[in-house]
Amino acid sequence: MTQHTDVVVVGGGQAGLAAGYHLRRQGLDFVILDAGTAPGGSWQHMWDSLHLFSPAEHSSLPGRLMPAQPGETYPGAGHVADYLTDYEKRYDLPVQHGTRVDAVRRDAGRLLVEADTGAWRAKAVISATGTWSRPFLPAVQGRNVFTGRQLHTVNYRSPDDFAGQRVMVVGGGNSGAQIAADLALDGRGEVTWVTQRPPRFLPDDIDGRALFDVATARRRALEAGRSDTGGVASLGDIVAVPPVRAARDAGLLTAKPTFTRLTAEGVQWADGSQSGADAIVWCTGFRPALAHLAALDLRGPRGHIPTDGTRALGEPRLHLLGYGDWTGPASATLIGVGRPARDAARAIAQLL
Repeated sequence: MTQHTDVVVVGGGQAGLAAGYHLRRQGLDFVILDAGTAPGGSWQHMWDSLHLFSPAEHSSLPGRLMPAQPGETYPGAGHVADYLTDYEKRYDLPVQHGTRVDAVRRDAGRLLVEADTGAWRAKAVISATGTWSRPFLPAVQGRNVFTGRQLHTVNYRSPDDFAGQRVMVVGGGNSGAQIAADLALDGRGEVTWVTQRPPRFLPDDIDGRALFDVATARRRALEAGRSDTGGVASLGDIVAVPPVRAARDAGLLTAKPTFTRLTAEGVQWADGSQSGADAIVWCTGFRPALAHLAALDLRGPRGHIPTDGTRALGEPRLHLLGYGDWTGPASATLIGVGRPARDAARAIAQLL
């Protein structure tokens, strides 16, 4: 049986919860469909040592400050998952966990949301599925030849799984630096960090608070018609969180240029030399999880759906939230998703 509502939100992580908060404030009827079997979004699946870039009070969703984590300036991933779980319950948001959305289609003036638990007809849809479920692996020669273990950021948990092993960590962003530091500081294995270009560390005094300010300044400049400041990307690629600083300052975080191919037992470098490896951790990023929107035929360059703010240009009843700056400045962050979520809810209320 097909159910009816004003708005279906696809995804129950931080972006979906922020959307739910603002949809309720607009007095709209809505449901949040989340593929995860438990609250907490992707934070419940992060590696053990991961911490936020910002203190708790600067990492909150709209309406509810994140409480501080005892003994920690920067809360850990588990604390964030607990906060999201509490947020969902506190606001009694109508989240249906364990519900996978397969497709969104146009249907007689409405959008039909097809899920594995049934269908919904909605006047509008907010897609907030994020990127965690779609890890990206580069097309490296020999990847199917390597006989060691290969895993992506999404599968990494702790150095305990690599004690005594030779590990290649591939990727010059925050995940690559943090996982390489995690393994290097543990000291029970041999770690090689591999990046496409020399790592660009942000100044040590910059954390998530400053990054949000920089992103906000960029948004205001663009809205005012001034030149693009470059935003966070102009400062560097890697936030020097305490473990990263410790590993870097101890000389444990020196990157090597990318290898040319994988061999059965390791990698081959540009000069023809080879190194052995027991495991490779691919910290090579993610792509937006948008397969459920394929039937709407909205994809543009780089796999993105062109938007005006959060609204899809090719389908005004569809809003996208939390995928990155192209769906709202800093919208992929806890503190940054509130404003675009509010804008999306207001736009939908006006549309309806």
